[in-house]
Amino acid sequence: MNSRRIMAAFPAAAEDQVTLANWRQHPYSEWAFRNVRELLPTANIARSREPSPLSFAPRYLDDVSFADLRGETIDVSKALRSSHTDGIVVSHRGQIVFEWYAHDLTPDTPHLIFSVSKSIAGTLGGILADNGKLDPDAPVTRYIPEMEGSVYGGACTVRHLLDMSVGIRFDEDYMARDGDVINYRRSTGWEPPDPSLPPTNLRDYLRTLRPNGTPHGHTFHYVSTNTDVLGWVYERACGISYAKILSHYIWQPMGAEHDAYIAVDSRGAARVAGGICASLRDLARFGEMMRNHGVSNSRQVVPSWWIDDIRHNGNAEAWARGDLTKVFPNGNYRSKWYTIDRSETPFAAVGIHGQWIYVDPVDETVIARVSSQPLPMDLDLDHMWMRGYRAIATRLSGKS
Repeated sequence: MNSRRIMAAFPAAAEDQVTLANWRQHPYSEWAFRNVRELLPTANIARSREPSPLSFAPRYLDDVSFADLRGETIDVSKALRSSHTDGIVVSHRGQIVFEWYAHDLTPDTPHLIFSVSKSIAGTLGGILADNGKLDPDAPVTRYIPEMEGSVYGGACTVRHLLDMSVGIRFDEDYMARDGDVINYRRSTGWEPPDPSLPPTNLRDYLRTLRPNGTPHGHTFHYVSTNTDVLGWVYERACGISYAKILSHYIWQPMGAEHDAYIAVDSRGAARVAGGICASLRDLARFGEMMRNHGVSNSRQVVPSWWIDDIRHNGNAEAWARGDLTKVFPNGNYRSKWYTIDRSETPFAAVGIHGQWIYVDPVDETVIARVSSQPLPMDLDLDHMWMRGYRAIATRLSGKS
């Protein structure tokens, strides 16, 4: 199919129409991931009135080489064009040194970032904790009493939500045609409604989830619903909507240049786990803030102790017992951020279909990349780009 024809006519022909049934399928996703607002209800995340200024120092990085999927040499230029990348921004020492866009994405266009949204939520938790609004060690039911009787009742704490260590019965299989992920997506409005089933919504669905018999804190078990519950906790702690919390505590203080937005369900519940759409430059600002120990726009936006905790803590044993060791064999997870390798310093926010914020404090490099990869999880592409990120950072550091 010619992706240029998708949604190009008014109205589009049936075969070129993006719908809830096909919007996450390639090539429809090239259009959908930058036009989520035309498919789903959303809530606005207001930008700063005084955006942090960007500094540009262009570098030629097209020829930076690394190993491709087959172990052969590929360069950045070819990798971008062959991996369904929609855009990339590279910054070094706070200056944008490389910027590239495709598939009609522009510097001003928000792009769906899927689970990079989780890392933003995890970062927000540190700000709320530092402000005395959130106790990470408190039980979830302190904030949401309605969760008693679900997996999130009893001994489940906010920290278990942050670190994906809830002992929950849930199979996060993105390729499944029925079961947990489909039911979850249907509750958020991300799937076409099933006329044979009664209507549902996200918060009601979250209360139906049950334990798997594993003690909370024992095992890293990646389940998106944990982050949606976390967002609900934040709303109860602050008394305002998640979109307004995020704008007030991060997007505006960080100096975001563009409004972002987040998908919401039929009752306004935010898809905290994967529904944020943001511009690449603002994602780069966010990554740069993390590299600079929480400072952005000359302000301490995120407490430095929280970023230290993200980088140096986490439960390596729980990670080793978990379900993503194929992605990061020697990795870790803390407050929704991945440590790629515990023996190295880079850490990352990662979303399905190829969304990344890669932060390398030693080489002073931040890489924000958004994509419309056909597979939700493509380990070969992820590992190729991890080699690419390292190669870019190494070039910029002058080590080679």
